[in-house]
Amino acid sequence: MMKRTVPGAAVSTLILEVFRLNGRLLTAGDRLVAPLGLTSARWQVLGAIALASAPRPVAWLARDMGLNRQGVQRIVNELTEEGFVAFAENPHHRRAKLVMLTAKGRKACEAAERLQKPWVNDLANGLVANDLATASRVIETLRKRLEAAGEDGD
Repeated sequence: MMKRTVPGAAVSTLILEVFRLNGRLLTAGDRLVAPLGLTSARWQVLGAIALASAPRPVAWLARDMGLNRQGVQRIVNELTEEGFVAFAENPHHRRAKLVMLTAKGRKACEAAERLQKPWVNDLANGLVANDLATASRVIETLRKRLEAAGEDGD
């Protein structure tokens, strides 16, 4: 039976911590944006739409987020019903509509960012920026390896 290498064991520990962190981030994010009528999942999708260089179909948003298309589609449909996003015609694909923020969606993103700044600054208090940059690079490398192996969400 194969044993984990020392780096393999360290990655395993890191993965478990990322899972725990993800759960805590979702709970904290839900509390943070609840006054805006959002959840962490909705906030994440709105953020992906806002950060995109141009309106994108749901499948592209899902790919960019590392999530499955069906889950993102469900959230986009909810956001559409509540007026945060709207669909536009896609000149490149008749059935894959483009998703865009509405004025209400832009206001919600701006309000979420205003709430997030003091929260994230407090969370970062006492941490070293170089350590955070290293952690980000390690997580990015692991994500890219998973994507290259075809484990990218859909």
